[in-house]
Amino acid sequence: MTAAVADGSATVRAAAVPGAVFDMDGTLLDSMGVWTQVDIDFFARRSIPMPADYSSTVIAMPFEQIARYTIDRFHLPDTPAALMNEWNEMVYYSYTHTVQAKPHAVEYLNALHEHGVPLAVATSLPPQLRDAALSHVGIHGVFDALCSTDDVERGKDHADIYLFAAGRLNVAPRDCYVFEDILTGIRSSSDAGMHAWGVLDESSEQDWQDIARVAEGAITDFSQAPELWKQ
Repeated sequence: MTAAVADGSATVRAAAVPGAVFDMDGTLLDSMGVWTQVDIDFFARRSIPMPADYSSTVIAMPFEQIARYTIDRFHLPDTPAALMNEWNEMVYYSYTHTVQAKPHAVEYLNALHEHGVPLAVATSLPPQLRDAALSHVGIHGVFDALCSTDDVERGKDHADIYLFAAGRLNVAPRDCYVFEDILTGIRSSSDAGMHAWGVLDESSEQDWQDIARVAEGAITDFSQAPELWKQ
């Protein structure tokens, strides 16, 4: 049994056990507050009132797309590279020293890894922050594939990154579980035929009813997550 994937590898065979793809910010990591503060400080540096819709607008975008969008919307003289470097410098200490894993996330990932479940990250974080955060909370070594939205053409309002991650795991989309905290990602991965599971985060709490409705399952912490090795 085969299924098309987004990374150009044509087809993949259904896995003996399901695969699992995890977002990072707000899903595995209790880190969304870091980015809220970055937004506040970034606009304050430029004496620009921070729009109420800014964070929700960019949340599903790849990192470089956020930079380009910000430059275009606010008519900034910066280059995308300069903005990304500025943001990276603002958050690097937090991702290497203070950000923590969500409750029971480490235990759940270790259990999946020990039972041979293929695991991937699908995040909007650039690689240097992604890798630093995974190492800091002690879960870098459990993943078989580390993927960022910059690896694909579109953001999480499309399923490209989730399909790309499934392809890296050699798991058919219908055999792949996606764990996300944002409604956009839940919708796109679900529409792609994947098993979408919502993870509660304060930053997306206003969408929780819709997340629970759209997702195959919804959890408030990883002690409630499905035992995929038994699927």
